[in-house]
Amino acid sequence: MGNQASTAAAEPSPSSSPASAIPSECPMHAANSSGAPPAPPAPPTQVNPPSECPMYREQEWVSECPSAAGTAGAGPTPAPLDPRNMMEPPNQRPAPDQPFELPKEREKSTIPKSGTGETWVYPSQQMFWNAMLRKGWRWKEEDITPKAMEHIIRIHNVNNEAAWQEVLKWEALHAEECRSPSLKSFGGKATAFSPRARFRGLMGYEMPFDRHDWLVDRCGREVRYIIDYYDGGDVSPTDHKFAILDVRPALDSPTAAWDRMKVAFWRWKYGGEEDQVEMPKKVSA
Repeated sequence: MGNQASTAAAEPSPSSSPASAIPSECPMHAANSSGAPPAPPAPPTQVNPPSECPMYREQEWVSECPSAAGTAGAGPTPAPLDPRNMMEPPNQRPAPDQPFELPKEREKSTIPKSGTGETWVYPSQQMFWNAMLRKGWRWKEEDITPKAMEHIIRIHNVNNEAAWQEVLKWEALHAEECRSPSLKSFGGKATAFSPRARFRGLMGYEMPFDRHDWLVDRCGREVRYIIDYYDGGDVSPTDHKFAILDVRPALDSPTAAWDRMKVAFWRWKYGGEEDQVEMPKKVSA
C-alpha cells in the first residue's frame, strides 16, 4: 500500500572485498562472518480484528454495511435468504441515516411454525425499517414518524393473523386428516399476479397491492396457499384492518381443485352475505 521509495546502491570498487564493503554493525555481516546461512524472517504478527467487525465474520455478512455497496472487485457474498420466509437473517442494527430510534421487541404470532412446536415471530419495528430500505424505500421527513411505524407493524401483524384464520377455514375441510396444520414457509410475490387477480383486473377491478404464497404443513402433506391483498380503504382505528384478503389453496392438485369447487357451491347454495368472497373496488373511470 502506498508509494515505495527505491535507492540505487553504489557498486563496490574491484579492490574492495565484500567484507569491507558491509559495515560491521550490519546484522547481515555478522551472519555471513560465521558462514551460516541467514535466518529466515520471522512471520508477521497476525492482528485479530474486533469481533464486531462484519468484514471478518465468517458466514455472517450483513448487507446493510455501507462499505459493501459499490465496492470494486470481488466482495463478500451476501447473506443467504432464509428459505422459510425469503428474508435475510434478522438485522436489528439502526440504519446510518435513521432519524429516530425504533423498538427491537418482537411479537409472537399465533401461527404454528412447522416442525418446531413454536409459533412464528413477527419482525420488530427496526427489522421492518431495514427490510423497507432493502426494497428501495428511502426515508423522508414527511413520510413517516415513530407513531406511524408502530401502526405499520400492527397492520402487518393483524393482516397475517387474519390470513391464517382464513387458511384454517380451508383446512377445516381436512380436520379428520390433520387437526394441527402449521405454516412451513412463505414468500412475497407482489409483481406476480395470480390468474384470478388478472381476471378480476380484466373485469375492471383493482389489482392487488401484494401477494403471498404460504406453504402449509398438513401433517406431512405440503399445501400451497395464495393470498392476494387488495386495498380496503382507510385503516380501521379499532382493529387496524384495511386490506381485503383473498385466501385460497393453489390449484396444484385435484384435492385443492375439489376443495375450491365445494366451497364455491356451498357459498352459492347456503352461504349468507358474510360468507361470500369480498370483492375489491372497481377501478374509477
